[in-house]
Amino acid sequence: MSRDKVKVSTLRLLVSEIHNAEIKQGVLTDQDLISVIQREVKKRREAAEGFRKGGREDSAQKEESEAKILQGYLPSQMTDEELTAVVEQAITEVGANSVSDMGKVMGAIMGKVAGQADGTRVSTIVKERLTK
Repeated sequence: MSRDKVKVSTLRLLVSEIHNAEIKQGVLTDQDLISVIQREVKKRREAAEGFRKGGREDSAQKEESEAKILQGYLPSQMTDEELTAVVEQAITEVGANSVSDMGKVMGAIMGKVAGQADGTRVSTIVKERLTK
C-alpha cells in the first residue's frame, strides 16, 4: 500500500471515530478531538506490539505508519525534561511521598499536560520519582 493510500485510509478511520464521538457527546471541543486522536494512536501502538509478538512484522509496521500519521495531528509533545519538571512540581503540590499517592499526582498532572504527553509516559516518570 502506498503512503497516500495509508494516509487516506487512516484519516477516514479517524473521521469515523470523531463522528462517533460527536454522536455520543454532541459538539466536541479541541481537547475532545485531541483525546480521540490520542486514543487512536494508542490503539495502533498496542496493535503493532501485538502483531510483533505474533511474528507479523508487516502488520506491525502498517500500524506504526498509521500511528505516525495520526501523531502529526496532535500538539507537539513535551520533552522528557519538561515533563519531569511538571511531575516534580505536582509531587510537591500534592505532598506525595510514595507510589500509593500516584493517583493524586496523575490527576494533578494530566490536566496540565493534556495533548502534550501520553499517559503512559507520565505514569512511567511518576513511578520513577515516587520510588526514589
